[in-house]
Amino acid sequence: GAYVRGSITSHLDLIGRFARVSGGRALALDYRLAPEHPFPAGLDDATAAWRWLLAQGVAPEQVVLAGDSAGGGLALAALLQWKDEQLPLPAGAVLLSPWTDLTFSGASIVEKATVDPMLTLDNLSDCASKYLAQTPPSDPLASPLFADLSGLPPLQVLVGEAEILLDDSLRLVARARAAGTSVELERWPEMPHVWPAFASALPEGREAITRIGAFM
Repeated sequence: GAYVRGSITSHLDLIGRFARVSGGRALALDYRLAPEHPFPAGLDDATAAWRWLLAQGVAPEQVVLAGDSAGGGLALAALLQWKDEQLPLPAGAVLLSPWTDLTFSGASIVEKATVDPMLTLDNLSDCASKYLAQTPPSDPLASPLFADLSGLPPLQVLVGEAEILLDDSLRLVARARAAGTSVELERWPEMPHVWPAFASALPEGREAITRIGAFM
């Protein structure tokens, strides 16, 4: 959560659902969190985990990376770093309501403020400052919206209409497609931030996870 909270435990249900619908196994990464471990600690952990997985002989074309919110931004940043380091890339990535712009330049930050039941600009700004420390918020590995998005594997992006981070997804999809990356966009009316995480209570969450499984 926003690079400062959450764990494997908080996401265990969602991770388990991904494993079931994909018919595969899940590797969950308990990456380090800010403020004790600011950027790029989490990204370094993701890269270390990817190198470890490859060393086990796991075929990258049989792996789909997934992350929600800050984890979605981290997953995208990881793909960019692995591309730069010329590591094999996974077959694809699923990004749930990804936080891709820590400069908060999207119009939905203001336009959706009255309908978002979960996120506020004040809270996200506080989390971003803890995560970034001395890193500029426009750094492309902190805000991957501003990165070169070419050469990435296919992406599936899911975002709800009732969240202030809506434009983080919509602008990402537009920029990725312009760079030649294949992107499947799932834009869900009335849904809040990372609604598939509430699949135990929301039928829309269960439906979204089924669609994620099909993509995987």
